[in-house]
Amino acid sequence: MKSVFAVLRWNFLGFLKNPRILLTFLFSFILCFFLSERAMQAAEYYDSPMQAFEPFIWTFGDTVSILLCTMLLILLFIDLPKLSPFTPYLLLRMKKSQWLFAQFLYIICAALLYMGYVFFVTGILCMKKTYIGNIWSKTAALLAYSEMGKQMSVPSTVKVMESTSPAACSLQIMLLFVCYALTLGFLMLFFQMKIGKKASVAAGLSYSLIGFLLDPDTLAHLLQKEEYQMYQMRRLVGWISPLNHATYGMHDFGYDALPSIWQSCAVFLGILLVFAYLSFRTLKQYHFHSFTGE
Repeated sequence: MKSVFAVLRWNFLGFLKNPRILLTFLFSFILCFFLSERAMQAAEYYDSPMQAFEPFIWTFGDTVSILLCTMLLILLFIDLPKLSPFTPYLLLRMKKSQWLFAQFLYIICAALLYMGYVFFVTGILCMKKTYIGNIWSKTAALLAYSEMGKQMSVPSTVKVMESTSPAACSLQIMLLFVCYALTLGFLMLFFQMKIGKKASVAAGLSYSLIGFLLDPDTLAHLLQKEEYQMYQMRRLVGWISPLNHATYGMHDFGYDALPSIWQSCAVFLGILLVFAYLSFRTLKQYHFHSFTGE
């Protein structure tokens, strides 16, 4: 583990000085600024405060917001695996499997750092209208009982408010968010090692595009389903789409035949194990022919 953490520290050297990393965090700040606007609109419309976690819950409660935010991770993971002139020195003193495990840890730490940043920025942007107590706000209750919440696609519903608290809800959204980000990172790592950087970027974009296309309304239109059959499409998409697994509102709260939060986590864990296994197999034939990095 000492060797693994040495590689992990080396991967993070110059992390915050890399223009690509800074650009990723800058774009995510701009994205959070625009996406959090609807939370502020709801608070101003009802002229009431929000709980501190509610802006994050409402901002990243639908598939489009999650998709836009996680697509920025392609910039973050585009240089996987991390190669540099120091890599031969590391490989001579440790096993390849240890080196690859360090790359996995780097993806996990980078994803957690990015999601924590998004959570922090969303809270800061809306702090003028928020309070600390872990109780659903009057604004959330009004959204739950009105059509405005449905129009804004925020997961502020009676089912959610009855089943959990704002802090627990935000932690569950963050967990699903991180799981989806990890599958994206592991996918890009595998294709980078198997084919190359262009294939890695294409795989990341395709992974996001598939989630976007697997929309219940789109599939219902293509399959010519009637309105009363929409529940079948939501159930189907809720189980087969990774993006819908990452969306809090597409889960079972005791009333729907959709996956639960922990079933979605198990699905993501299965995807991660598959890509981890494929990466370890690819590593046996992987040729470290370039150590110049970027």
